[in-house]
Order: sequence, then C-alpha cells, then structure tokens
Amino acid sequence: MTPRRDLLKGAAALGLAAHLPGQAQTQAQGRAATTAPPAANAPARSWQNWSGSAGCTPRQWLLPADEAELARLLPQSPGPLRCVGAGHSFTALVPTPGSLVALDKLSGLVSVDKARNQIRVRAGTRLGQLARLLDAEGLALHNQPDIDVQSLAGALATGTHGTGAELPALHAHVLGLRLVTPAGEVLEIGPDRNPELLAAAQVSLGALGVVTEYTLAIRPRYMLRRHVWIAPTDELLEQAPELARRHRHFEMYVLPFTGHGAAITHTEVAPGAPEHPASADENVLADLRKLRDWLGRWPELRRWTAARLVGRSQPEQALDWSWRLLSSVRPTRFNESEYHLPREAGLPCLREIVQTLEKRNEVFFPIEFRFVKGDSAWLSPFHGRDSCSVACHALQGEAYDYLVNDLGPVFRRHGGRPHWGKLHDLAAPQLQALYPRFADFQALRRRLDPDGRLLNPHLAKLFGGQHA
Repeated sequence: MTPRRDLLKGAAALGLAAHLPGQAQTQAQGRAATTAPPAANAPARSWQNWSGSAGCTPRQWLLPADEAELARLLPQSPGPLRCVGAGHSFTALVPTPGSLVALDKLSGLVSVDKARNQIRVRAGTRLGQLARLLDAEGLALHNQPDIDVQSLAGALATGTHGTGAELPALHAHVLGLRLVTPAGEVLEIGPDRNPELLAAAQVSLGALGVVTEYTLAIRPRYMLRRHVWIAPTDELLEQAPELARRHRHFEMYVLPFTGHGAAITHTEVAPGAPEHPASADENVLADLRKLRDWLGRWPELRRWTAARLVGRSQPEQALDWSWRLLSSVRPTRFNESEYHLPREAGLPCLREIVQTLEKRNEVFFPIEFRFVKGDSAWLSPFHGRDSCSVACHALQGEAYDYLVNDLGPVFRRHGGRPHWGKLHDLAAPQLQALYPRFADFQALRRRLDPDGRLLNPHLAKLFGGQHA
C-alpha cells in the first residue's frame, strides 16, 4: 500500500516537484489517464474488481432481499455460484459465467449485546459502515484493516487482517455465523450448533456456501495515539521486533531506492480531543512515482536524491478513535501480492524481497510490513503460528506479473502462505502442504457442496476439483 496517513510529509519525494522540471507532473498525468478505471456506463451485466485484474459477465445476478430469498434462489440458479462484495480481491475468487450473488441488501446490525461484548451483523455490511455503527453505540472492532470499504463477508472469507503482534486477524473474532448451502439449507454455526464447521467457515473463500450473518466479539470504543517517523531501513529492521512488542500496533513501509522506511505505531490512550491532520498519502505516492519516472534509469542517483529529501522529514502525531486512524481511503488503484511468514522468517524475507524488487527500476510503491497474531481457523494464513506479513504493489495499468513470478519464489522459500485475496499462483498440492487442516476443509466442502457448484475455475485450481 501507499505510505499511510501522512507518513512522508516533507520527506522522501514530497518536495520533489520543487527540484524537478514541471514536465514530470505532465508525464505522470498522461500515464494516469491511460490507467483510469472502467467507464461508469459499462454493460450492466458485467463485473470487474477494483484493480481490473479480474472480471466476468455472469449469466445472472442474484440480489436477495433476505436470507429466505437467498435460500430459495441458490438451488435453482446456474453455477458456478459465487458471491461478490466490494471487489477488493485481486485474485479470481469472484468471476463466474453462472450466478453472481450480491449481499448489498443484507446489511446492518441485527443485535447488540453490550454486556457480553458481542454483536450480530449481516454479512453484506461494509467494514467502514460497521465501524461507524459500532462507534454510535460506544463500541469498536478489536482491530481493522488498512482499507475498510470491503464487505464483512469478503474480508472474513479471505483472511483480511490489520497489524499488531498480539492482535489476530478479523476472522478470529467470529463467534458464530449463518450459512446457506448451495442446496438452500440454512445452517446456524457456533460453539453450540455445528461447532465442527466454525473453524472451517471463519475463512472459507466462499467455498462452503453463502454467509448471511455473523456473531462477532467486539469491545468498548477506544482512542489511539499515532506516531510516524522516517529512519534508515536497516535501523528500522533492527528495531522492528522491539517496536512491535512495545506498541499495540506497529507497521513499517520500506521505500524502494531510498534506503529509508516509514514506521507507524499506535498506542491505546485515554480519550481526549482528536488531533487528526489531513492525510498526504496520495501526494506522497505521486511524488514517489515522479522520482521513479525521472531518475529510474539511474538508481544510484535516485537513491542519493531521495536520501537527501528524506532528511527533511519530521515525526508526526495524531490522536483519534481507533476506526478513524486504522483505516484510510485509497484512490490510487494498484495490484497487490501479499504473503504471511512465520514470525521468525518475517524480517529475513523482507530483506530479500527488497533486494529482489530493487533489481527492477520501475518499482516505486512502498513495501508494507506488519505483524499478526496466530489463530486456529483451518484456512487462515495465520493458522497455528504468529506471523509477519509482507505486501508488494504495482500501479494499475503497469506490469505486475513480477509480483507473482519474481516474488512468489522468495516468499515460498521462507515458508510463506499467500493472502487469499492477493495475487499468487499456488494450487492444491502446494496448499495441502502449507495448511495442516486442508484435507479436513476439503472433506467439509465436499459434504456441503457435493456437486462443486461453488467452484469457479480459480477455486477449482485451489481445491483440485471440477468447477460447475
């Protein structure tokens, strides 16, 4: 992702426009025009994800008004049956020539239990909407991802996470759910009903059925103080484990061809008057791109220039409610690959990823590094191990095959498991070796979907089955 929440104000290439001819901006704008998102008047039956890396024209769309209508429609609809949220997955989880299910009408809170710190929420609710609904009740999610426009169902199904050495991904807070199978059967899943399905359904890739509601563990709302600073990359890599131990949230962004990175910590504090400067993320990303465009042919000059500009940066502080600081808006579109490494392999892998990316002069997106607590969901990328995540990006409209071809082998050498919604090329044989409960998930999947009606070509590759 881009450097988060003001992390380079006055740093890296933020002052670059003052040092380079105005032609840089003109060239960048010209290229941006060729990578604009599809026109709003595209055919109504077509679907495309956020980055444009996946799309389809389904035979029919299903927009059920409630769970009962969904249960009636699924058995009689042509497969493959796939469910779509906000389209923020970069892999082909959604595309189908059959039936595409949108849960937009299944949105909002069902119930709030403040005594038990639990809520019941419909699966089509967007994360940002949920955060605001909870805030109005004096409540909050335990953690949030960097982007909050995803549907709750899509985020949970793919193992979406935030950062925090002692904070697990979102799905670890799923206490129960309601699932509609392809045959139209409605299952209530939780510790007391169908408990064997809970660990499988927490991260399911939409391969078990369509989830309509979740029971989530939540907490009273809380304030965070954010601290952002720039430092040499080697210094941050050395300090990262201790920073992650001392702070509720720690993450860093290595800035390619600069020799520097940005560190961000969030610490829970007593409520106070919010101090939340406007984000400069998009300006920063545009200026990093200018640095690439003008000096990409001369990486040493690029690095020398960036190092001197970085020296102007000043640390920044912010104070606000958790949901306002942990998630942000991402107007610039990109394609992304992310892997989750065993905690002890995280930093060695990051070092090799940086070295690999810096062999390509066109790279300019920061490399994101986060910590995530392990959990027990069967297909969770964090199953059974505390982890570190490394995410790499390429601008929409520019080549991104290297994210898979060049970086994938590096991630796998370090024992990485791919984010289910991010670009990778793994198939059933490799996944079987990475996930101890993969065979158990397969058995449940075949039981709930014996005809493979939920398998599109991508899922058929992941699970080694035949798609409908």
